[in-house]
Amino acid sequence: MRCRIVGAPVQEGNSYPGCDMGPSSLRVAGIVSALRQLGHEVEDLGSVQLGTTRPLVHPNPAIKALPEISAWTAAIAEAAYQASIDAMPIFLGGDHSMSAGSLTGVARRAAELKRPLFVLWLDAHPDFHTLDTTTSGNLHGVPLAYASGLPGFAGYYPDLAVAVDPRRVCTLGLRSVDPAERTALGEAGVTVHDMRAIDEHGIGALLRAFLERVAKANGMLHVSLDVDFLDPSIAPAVGTTVPGGATLREAHLAMEMLSDSGLVTSLDLVELNPFLDERGRTATLLVDLTASLMGRRIMDRPTRSHSGSY
Repeated sequence: MRCRIVGAPVQEGNSYPGCDMGPSSLRVAGIVSALRQLGHEVEDLGSVQLGTTRPLVHPNPAIKALPEISAWTAAIAEAAYQASIDAMPIFLGGDHSMSAGSLTGVARRAAELKRPLFVLWLDAHPDFHTLDTTTSGNLHGVPLAYASGLPGFAGYYPDLAVAVDPRRVCTLGLRSVDPAERTALGEAGVTVHDMRAIDEHGIGALLRAFLERVAKANGMLHVSLDVDFLDPSIAPAVGTTVPGGATLREAHLAMEMLSDSGLVTSLDLVELNPFLDERGRTATLLVDLTASLMGRRIMDRPTRSHSGSY
């Protein structure tokens, strides 16, 4: 497969500094070489640059960095659209506000190809607030709502060329959902699987049912993987830790099933904060999970010594 790496060093959507170093950390952890070792053709396009900001003031006084996030969204959306020409783009974040751009860019491409775009949102949070409902004001909590065409973004975020149909969105691994988001998710028709559903049914059964829907529709699949989807005991490098996340084997199983499906056409890796990491373990884990999604199998997996070398 031809892959294009796109850095999106967005920091302004999160209140804890460090996510802007995420793309560099993933590169240092060897994401390009891991993909090449699996036989993929990889082109690293570098990092998106913040575009020109414009004065924006929203009635919700909690909102932070709206001019910057709006400009980032426009720049990343265009980069995503261009990177998705005859290739699979892999977006290195950056906080999750970057997905407002990556999602809308690949949605525009899918519409041109006349194929439905499905979204798998692997996250402790649904990020389904609007500008009106967010109480934290951190705009990494709104990208899925924006990309899904929920009201309230007009005049503040870039106009949507194509909205994602929320009925084609599956959130998996949720364990921190605000009341306003819970209502909005239900009204929009998003498929919601929290950690209790994973505990009761297993991640394999839930994911398999969603992948069958994507395959039946001949859909394209965008996967957005937030570090806090994972349990903080194995992935500490995130500013929004929520205990009780996916285990190492659950995460690898999900990636292996996605690989087997052959349906994934774009990928986000978001919310990695190297400042909070332990000797690069979270960055290394994200690279390993990406390798699983891109074809690495259990029998191919290297053994690591305690020091981290092979």
